[in-house]
Amino acid sequence: MIEGKSYIGSQLIAEGDIKVKTFNPELNEDNPWVFTEATALEIDKAVTLADEAFATYKDYSGERKASFLNAIADEIVALGDQLLEVYTKESGLPRGRAEGERGRTVGQLRSFAEMLLEGSWVDAVIDTAMPERQPFPRVDLRKMNVPLGPVVVFGSSNFPFAFSTAGGDTASALAAGCPVIVKSHSMHVGTGELVASAVIRAAKKTNMPDGVFSNLIGSGRTLGTALVAHPKVKAVGFTGSIAGGRALFDLAAKRPEPIPVFAEMGSINPVVILPKASEMNSKKWATAYAGSITMGTGQFCTNPGLIIGIKSDSLKRFTEELSQEISKINPTCMLHHSIKNNFDKGRDLLMSQENVEVIAKYNEDINPNYAAQTVLTVSGKTFLENKTLSEEVFGPFSVIVQCENEEELITVIKALDGQLTGTILSEGNEINEHSNVISALQNRVGRLIFNGVPTGVEVCPAMLHGGPYPASSDSRFTAVGINSVKRWVRPVSFQDWPNSLLPKELQNENQLGISRMVNNIMTTLPIE
Repeated sequence: MIEGKSYIGSQLIAEGDIKVKTFNPELNEDNPWVFTEATALEIDKAVTLADEAFATYKDYSGERKASFLNAIADEIVALGDQLLEVYTKESGLPRGRAEGERGRTVGQLRSFAEMLLEGSWVDAVIDTAMPERQPFPRVDLRKMNVPLGPVVVFGSSNFPFAFSTAGGDTASALAAGCPVIVKSHSMHVGTGELVASAVIRAAKKTNMPDGVFSNLIGSGRTLGTALVAHPKVKAVGFTGSIAGGRALFDLAAKRPEPIPVFAEMGSINPVVILPKASEMNSKKWATAYAGSITMGTGQFCTNPGLIIGIKSDSLKRFTEELSQEISKINPTCMLHHSIKNNFDKGRDLLMSQENVEVIAKYNEDINPNYAAQTVLTVSGKTFLENKTLSEEVFGPFSVIVQCENEEELITVIKALDGQLTGTILSEGNEINEHSNVISALQNRVGRLIFNGVPTGVEVCPAMLHGGPYPASSDSRFTAVGINSVKRWVRPVSFQDWPNSLLPKELQNENQLGISRMVNNIMTTLPIE
């Protein structure tokens, strides 16, 4: 049952006067549920509870936190069809997508639980004392990561499960030992409430402190600003637009105590198609990229919004075949009418630029909130002279840039803002002849893809989902995989502390059996 209230710790509360509804983009009408936005007092209570919970939760064992995360996964699954039905009504996404994303969300939670049970994630480093060293003795120094404090997580529009209420940011922060306050995304508040109920039930079943998790309803400008400005909040996780992420980043920097904002923002994910790839496999890549551009109605942060090649007959053939293949695909529903309106505005703006040719645009009648996939092409010179052409259009849209030569192609790559991904399509050994292209692309992206498509983000330790600004606010970190936990911790060194008073991770006995760097050697052995 959807109550339409915020979770302030374990309590459902709605004392405010502002009422909102979510929207069903497939039916083009409001959903029936009514939600109440959180008040200033409710916001402060949620953060205060999180701060109080942090005092104990930060010291919970890996085993205890793992039990909590596994319980959240169990409770999400237990919500069954009701959760999937609300998800589809609030997002316009199909049931199959809902099932897949739920599986990914549950998998993320369990992967962090496994990380906690293994324990080495704290990066323990020990340099034992050397009292006989000359000319100066060395003190005993031991270092490990500890949690930052309460974390605010902003739910994303395009992943109501995996990047929202109990998604990767929340799972990683809870794993680190940080209580979480979620700002539920306004497009899927009902989905968020149901998932939040699962988290709260799991918290109660595993005896977590009240306030370890809260889920608040409200607008970004009011609720989001209040949360980021609150002095007891110590870090922020955000997935969304460049404008939204940058506003939060600037707000956090202006606080008396600045805090980190880990924002995953815009990306057009450049794809370089080398000459032999277009010559020998144009049909293959045209079919693959027609599917990638339109997958999920183009509403992925890794959507291939830019394809770059060197002008030739084979690139022209690829362009024609991409136009043919993408025109065969039936348009699908976008997440919300506001996202559809923004897509139309962005697409129309780029189509209206000088020296732009529209090579593919679905022109049949479509349902309200459906997006007509569109592909443009421009010369390298035009692209370099017009910064507008490199702006992200969130939806099924891409621009093909036809360069005169490799030198211009590299200049185009170097002119790009930071990106989440960069892809190179190659045939045979031709990639060995283009090391400068690889070097330029690597400098602009967080993930390099060879002969594939950028859509699809594997949840595993080797995944880097981030990149140079504005793809993310800090390119040293990932938003996906167990290493995303590093966003919510800081290192602390202990000097000459009695062994019995040290955290277990740093004690001589190594009762946890974790891997540690001891005097420059990785080992799981105790210190004699």
